[in-house]
Amino acid sequence: MHPFTYTRVDDVEAASAAVTTDAVSRAVQQPDDTVFIAGGTTQLDLMRDGVWSPGTVVDISRLPLAEVTVEDGTLVVGAAVTMADLARHRTVVDLPVLRDSLLLAASPQLRAMATIGGNVLQRTRCRYFRDPEVTQCNKRRPGSGCAAIEGTARTHAVLGVDAGCIAVHASDLAVALVALDARVRLHGADGERTIPVAELHVRADDDPGRDNVLAPGELVTHLEVPLPDARSGYLKVRDRASYEFALTSAAVVARLEEGVLAHVAIGLGGVGSVPWRAHRAEEVLRGRPASLALFEEAAAAELADAFTVPGTAFKPELARRTLVRQLRDVTEVTA
Repeated sequence: MHPFTYTRVDDVEAASAAVTTDAVSRAVQQPDDTVFIAGGTTQLDLMRDGVWSPGTVVDISRLPLAEVTVEDGTLVVGAAVTMADLARHRTVVDLPVLRDSLLLAASPQLRAMATIGGNVLQRTRCRYFRDPEVTQCNKRRPGSGCAAIEGTARTHAVLGVDAGCIAVHASDLAVALVALDARVRLHGADGERTIPVAELHVRADDDPGRDNVLAPGELVTHLEVPLPDARSGYLKVRDRASYEFALTSAAVVARLEEGVLAHVAIGLGGVGSVPWRAHRAEEVLRGRPASLALFEEAAAAELADAFTVPGTAFKPELARRTLVRQLRDVTEVTA
């Protein structure tokens, strides 16, 4: 592991200042030179592997951001809340799409350590990104190419990607959050702002070298999750039953009124370079009588422009079936 400086902060202002002050004090600031760490379940792996070598690590695990409250119909989650604690919260227990996105992720041990903020911001699990011996990785070394295009790519993305990068975003939770129209509160040198989770990440076909829209020194402080007046569910398809990332997944929030889809919101996982909001499918579904034929039409529309390589050629069909099944289960439509 590369040597680094470690510092711990106790409030949000100090956290932002620790990064922004360090940044402006250097003649040349390298990407990720000063980083935040909380649960550390992703960052420490990357640092041990030599893929990520920050000069300064700012420990934010003691920030007062570990509470979960309900305010005016919105679940407000501190970024330091662990996945395990959130899954046990009484409100989340009754919200299947959020509950299952947490419980189907990682292992019990990791869920007890990993924070909500860190989960949403986790870096890709692309095997080529995480192997320092691989020289072709536009996410690690912009302009070097993408080894996954001609390599083993079973777990890679087919939406929001192109020949420059097919790395997948691995968070189950973030997929549920985009379907719930969740927002993220950010704090940085310029103050606070709130943006939709759906706008937090950067697509690989836009800029493979950038994971999210956070400015230097900006950190996630809370998630705001509107509690839906609708049924919901999360379906995860994977190679084994536990401790495995999704090949495909679907988060569905839907409400039927006299058989018509009055509300529908969909997130797809395992197939996108970002937590994928399925806008095309929603447009097909919204305001129409629910049926299996309609679900098939919507799923086909969403996957119509998938970018595949030989290793991911199976994914559009698997994603289509995953979405149709979850729409069927949430709406209880059988014909």
